[in-house]
This record gives sequence, structure tokens and C-alpha cells, in this order.
Amino acid sequence: MRATAKVTALFPERSSDPLEFVDYRLAETPEEKDEIYRLRYRAYLREGAILPSESQRVTDRYDDEPNNFTFGVYYRDELYSSIRISVLRGEWRGSPSSEMFADLLHPELDSGKTIIDPTRFVADPDKARVFPELPYVTVRLGYVACGHFNADIGLANVRPEHRAFYRKVFLQKPLGEPKLFPGLIKPVGLMAADYREIRDRVFQRFPFMRSSAFERRMLFQRSGERHAFPREVVTSFERALAVSGS
Repeated sequence: MRATAKVTALFPERSSDPLEFVDYRLAETPEEKDEIYRLRYRAYLREGAILPSESQRVTDRYDDEPNNFTFGVYYRDELYSSIRISVLRGEWRGSPSSEMFADLLHPELDSGKTIIDPTRFVADPDKARVFPELPYVTVRLGYVACGHFNADIGLANVRPEHRAFYRKVFLQKPLGEPKLFPGLIKPVGLMAADYREIRDRVFQRFPFMRSSAFERRMLFQRSGERHAFPREVVTSFERALAVSGS
């Protein structure tokens, strides 16, 4: 319980439940996606990661690939941040990390492993200042995905100055040297962790990172499509649940 007390002490004046008033929404309609693309532009431009553009939007080909899920994180019904979750397995390899670090990741995929690749993590530059838990709440979606898809490896694409934070807080280790992410002008490096090996330690430190089977299913089922993403991935997850009894 020591770790839980330590986390709570980071924001002693705030609610002990960082997820209070938070709503995760899978962007599916053109309007929902456009709102997130505009948020990406504002966030990247503010931090000097992109050059100005007339469209004032940031998107790429991965946004429309079936193994990618783009989420908006809403706080009190306002969009505060966004993250895209790419699920890599077998022939499903469409993600920035899979392309940038193919030499490191494709052998893992060839061996049958499932990898969760969260990218396009952005936060509203102004709103983030009033919600200090926002990075934790947003990154939590990567852990939810790891649980839902029975992942072996969880990734993070981070700038060099953020590596120490991810290593200390989320127990991830540097895997690939910084490279230019498509469309950005600041390099990012690849970090990775064995999900099953670090899961319990992360959950012990941050209990709100846990998720229920119901929450996982609701987040990763697209409207009107049940088990739309490669059925064998969901089946392996369900089989693992049945064996573990969790």
C-alpha cells in the first residue's frame, strides 16, 4: 500500500480517483476524428514538433487502418487529450513504430507475439495545466489495450527528454534510438516493456490503471461491429480469461 499512498501524495488536494469525470470515447465519426486531428495540430504546434499548415490538422494513413483505435479523453465532457492504440499481431503490422523500428519489432511479430503500440499522444495545451493526472489517465488506455488483446509487449514512442519518466513510472526500457516520426520535426525513441512482467507492479503503484473485462470490451468494440478486429486476437484474450478465471 506504500506505493498507492505515494501516488496519491502527488496531488493531495485532488480526488483520490483520477478517473472521476473522465470519459474515453473511440473516435468513429468524421466529426469525432476531425476534432482529434485539430487537437493534434494545436498540441504539436505549441511544442514545436511540427511546422504550421493551412489544414491545421494532423492525420496519417494509420488512422484508417483496421488495427488502429483513436481515442479522445474527455474530462467533464470536454476533449482534453487523445491517443491512438495500434494492435500489432501476425499480418497486422500497420503502425508508426512497426515501420520505424521494423528490425526490432518484426522478429517479435514473426514469433507470434502481440504488441500494443500507443502513438499520437497529445493533450490540449491549456486544459492539461488544470488536470495534472491527464498523462496517467491517457496512457492508461495502453494498459487497457494490453489486457484486452492479451499483449506480450507494450511500447511507447517518446522524446529523449521523457525517457526517464517512462522508465521510472511505467517501467519501460529504451529499445530503439530516436528517429523522426512521420510528419514531426522532433525525434522520438522507442521504449518497451514485457506487459506480463511489469503489469502487477504498475497496478500496485497505480490501482486506477486496472480495468474490467466489461470496460475493455466496450472500448474496443466499434459501433455496429462485434469482434470486428481480427477474431483470433479477441479469441486468444477470451481464452486467457477463461484459463485464469479473472
